[in-house]
Amino acid sequence: MSRRLRALLGLTVVALVLAIPLPGAFVDVGGAMEEGFMLVFPERVLAGDVPNRDFLHLYGPGSLWVLAAAYAAFGADIAVERVVGALQLIGVVLAVRSWTRPWGEAVATVAAVIAAVFAITPIGLVALAWMGALALLLWGVLLVVRAVEGGRRHLAAVGGVLCGFALLYRPDLALAAGLAALALVPLLRRDRLWPPAVAGAVAGGAPMLVHFAVAGVGNAVEGMVLDPVFRLRAGRHLPVPPSADRLDGFLQRVNELEVIDWPHPFTVPVQLRAWFFVLLAATAVCVAAAVADHRRSGADADAAAEPRRLRLRVAAALAVGILPQAIQRPDSTHLAWVACFTLAVVPVAVAELLPRRLDGRLRLGVGVAAVAIALGIAFPAFTLRPYTELALQSAGRERNAVPVRHHGRTFYVGRSDIAAAVEEIATIVERETEPGDRLFVGPADLTRTAFVDSWLYHLFPDLVPATYFIEMDPGIANAPGSRLASDLASADVVLLTDTWDRWEEPNTSTERGDAAAMQVLAERFCPVAEQAGVSLLRRCR
Repeated sequence: MSRRLRALLGLTVVALVLAIPLPGAFVDVGGAMEEGFMLVFPERVLAGDVPNRDFLHLYGPGSLWVLAAAYAAFGADIAVERVVGALQLIGVVLAVRSWTRPWGEAVATVAAVIAAVFAITPIGLVALAWMGALALLLWGVLLVVRAVEGGRRHLAAVGGVLCGFALLYRPDLALAAGLAALALVPLLRRDRLWPPAVAGAVAGGAPMLVHFAVAGVGNAVEGMVLDPVFRLRAGRHLPVPPSADRLDGFLQRVNELEVIDWPHPFTVPVQLRAWFFVLLAATAVCVAAAVADHRRSGADADAAAEPRRLRLRVAAALAVGILPQAIQRPDSTHLAWVACFTLAVVPVAVAELLPRRLDGRLRLGVGVAAVAIALGIAFPAFTLRPYTELALQSAGRERNAVPVRHHGRTFYVGRSDIAAAVEEIATIVERETEPGDRLFVGPADLTRTAFVDSWLYHLFPDLVPATYFIEMDPGIANAPGSRLASDLASADVVLLTDTWDRWEEPNTSTERGDAAAMQVLAERFCPVAEQAGVSLLRRCR
């Protein structure tokens, strides 16, 4: 079989693995807060608002700018948002495939399939910044690697630009980008490729300076550094390693309420704990393989002539650089965000780590088998089971998701009673408001801001969000002296939901904060309607 035919066959397999769950993912339950703010934030950008100045946003502005452009072109719709999410996911999968191609088309195909299973199962097609940033970083670093392999300066420049773009999405990926750069510095200096690579990175990241200028340096530092790194950690951190007797994350426990039967000798919490340790071991294997291969090579000059050696070294650097994402909150979403790259390259790392006296195909087979055992035996509750659920939804199986529709806008929730209640209350909101009125969405208990149904803003494009905290987080929105109470006082109508009143995690998210907002609510707002835990209030006349 010719090389071109093998490549075409491999791409076909990867395309099928991606295509099977995609229809189901397009109509799956969305993240009530995360997908909600990825629908609302870009619309606020189009309206002239600035992240960190006019609304809380814990990451870089890049993903919001891209989604704002997509909404301007095609409309602010959940389908548009999920298409962008699908493109981000595909970008990661194809980057992994291209990264591992020096080991052969079959290995590259297997790696891409592994990446696809991990990438699509935790959050579906929600266009969160992490997956977009990871896709940009992997492609950016890969192009720089290709520039070293072939001495092509333009690839170094383009790769640098993509790495700069990645940091516009997630500035915290600077660690991974920096470690990859350190692994490449000797070769970039030797081949004089560092000037175009650095110039490209500076050009790609330059729009961040514009954001700092428009949002204000203080606001940007507070929103992207102080809030996520220092103020939020206590309210979002989960035990390390994950507990073996229960799921620590509240959202994870909610997701387990509606799943297909998947018999397994290990409980779901044990599987999550196993996944955590497997991911640590996988990162260690990548580093050990890179070190062993470098010792065998004897010199950096040889590495430039050997694509496998160079790519393995840089892949190990990236694996270490993205590992903190899994450690800071080890739930299935954050573990998958790291595993979609690290575990995908484990087969080639194992192959390079095993003794060279063994046949090359045998060494690769051992690596593939190790990951297959993890996927199918160690923690299938987070890989094969959710993939199968999405595949069954694509085939027409009864879905858990219920669409909420209002004036041509749609969002998917997991409960039919909430969907009916929101649709009915939405008609009352229309009757009680005029375009330009201010809407406040929050939890029923505003002293506990662990989570919020921010997607409700999306249903009312003619109303203006009344608060900086469209996204609500514990220790930030309910912090003593926060602007939550004054924001609430500026609202014309208020929507409160009790969906997250039972939120409980082993961190500070359950602690009550400032009660000033509840006092404003009691003094200035009167109830209008309430159904299925969704309450509508209006400023008292």
